[in-house]
Amino acid sequence: MKMRGYTSNEIPEDFWIPIALDTKNITSLSPYLVPQDHLGSTGLFYSLSAFMLFLSVAGTAINVLTIVCTIQYKKLRSHLNYILVNLAVANLIVSSMGSSTCFICFAFRYMILGPVGCKVEGFTATLGGMVSLWSLAVIAVERWLVVCKPLGNFSFQPNHAIGLCALTWVFALFAAVPPLVGWSRYIPEGMQCACGPDWYTTNNKFNNESFVMFLFCFCFAVPFTTIVFCYSQLLFAVKAVAKAQAESVSTQKAEREVTRMVVVMVLGFLVCYMPYASFALWVMNNRGQEFDLRLATIPSALSKASTVYNPVIYVLLNKQFRSCMKQMLGMSGAGDEESTSQSTTEVSKVEPA
Repeated sequence: MKMRGYTSNEIPEDFWIPIALDTKNITSLSPYLVPQDHLGSTGLFYSLSAFMLFLSVAGTAINVLTIVCTIQYKKLRSHLNYILVNLAVANLIVSSMGSSTCFICFAFRYMILGPVGCKVEGFTATLGGMVSLWSLAVIAVERWLVVCKPLGNFSFQPNHAIGLCALTWVFALFAAVPPLVGWSRYIPEGMQCACGPDWYTTNNKFNNESFVMFLFCFCFAVPFTTIVFCYSQLLFAVKAVAKAQAESVSTQKAEREVTRMVVVMVLGFLVCYMPYASFALWVMNNRGQEFDLRLATIPSALSKASTVYNPVIYVLLNKQFRSCMKQMLGMSGAGDEESTSQSTTEVSKVEPA
């Protein structure tokens, strides 16, 4: 169902919704008052509610396990794993606050929590999402520093990881707080059952367009460029070693593993955040164009789904983390633990020639 927007002098204070061509009474469609059945079928709302319930349960469980596992096992308290825990905390905020809220609202088919609840959900989802996004960039920087050694004998220590993790929260607050204080605003988005910054209007009161550009440049382009640069340097270094040691089976295996890791991590980042960033820019640059609100819900859902597949990529594919989790859950024996404690990630062994 394609819709059009209404003029700037009609824009309500706490929401924006597309309206059908024959609709004159905007208030009658308020996402805080009535089910938004004009935007999609009941089955679609309930399907999205079930999907958000899955993200809430699975995301909360896997990220809580990551945090508890790190607390329980001292051998997991390395600088890289500190960053992974920071990522897990951010994911936990999104899954417990953002996804669970969306589950309730999709079940009722409107933003039943009201304008204040919308702002709380929008803020926590943005805060957790931005910490998660910047944590992925920090992981890339840590891998680059540890493996490629661009700073020579510089040794990446736990206090460096903790400092960078603190910086991710500072950057996230720069992105999440402005809509609460007048630079843009948090309103229902997509099918009006989740909240985020206002991509839709050109209302000069909120300066939405400048905020969208700020988010795209500072909160997407900068971390994405950082990730691509760091992982490309890592890949080049490993390929150089593999070329110099063409007869070494272990080196060739490490090269293949690193290549696969780089591709998976970059693609994971793009799946998380590219649709959301692209949608926001498209809406901003195509004011008045028709678009389908059902499709507009997809970027938000993909960004929330990162609370599940980010831990799979960054935590469960970590042999040491995976072994400790299995042991904590009673799924592995002492022999497995001993084997894993003696192993390290192949990429950490590779240094440029």
